[in-house]
Amino acid sequence: MTARILVFAGSIRTGAFSIRTADAATKELALQGAEVTRISLADYPLPIMDEDLEKERGVPENALKLARQIAAHDGFLIASPEYNSSIPPLLKNAIDWVSRVRKDNDRPFKPYSGKVAALCSSSDGNFAGIRGLYHLRSVLMNCQVEVITPQCSVARASDAFDENGDFREERLRRAMENVARTLIERARMLSTRVDP
Repeated sequence: MTARILVFAGSIRTGAFSIRTADAATKELALQGAEVTRISLADYPLPIMDEDLEKERGVPENALKLARQIAAHDGFLIASPEYNSSIPPLLKNAIDWVSRVRKDNDRPFKPYSGKVAALCSSSDGNFAGIRGLYHLRSVLMNCQVEVITPQCSVARASDAFDENGDFREERLRRAMENVARTLIERARMLSTRVDP
């Protein structure tokens, strides 16, 4: 079975290091035989999570679209920046809205059920955005997502990539290889994807 993996960055800022890290992950996952779908959260704009808004209007259509993307894959990889030692608000908001999706066309629907995730981070500092991954891991586990142990954190990210978007350091290349391999293995093992 070919593992189907969804990849996105936790930032939509032009030139964001997390976007470059997500691109590197996409390339590595494809090299290892996964069927990869690369998306941007910019294509799923959402209001700030608000239960009053949800009660009044229901779950936003873009949250349902993102939930369907997650459900249609065996696993997903998030490349995240770090904001104030934690999860960027754009990413947290998207995760929270998807967690509110309970039905699709009046059928019960749990988009995170049986999913496996891998986490990467990047920063121009020495901490490589790693502090934010601790919180991101906790949030996803609370959503019943299995988060694999290996992760790839890119420090001094402005110098970490070559002109082809590949990592300059062998250490980072090996880390991303390990993340991709582990994610593919677990995704194949636990697959519950819902094909459209």
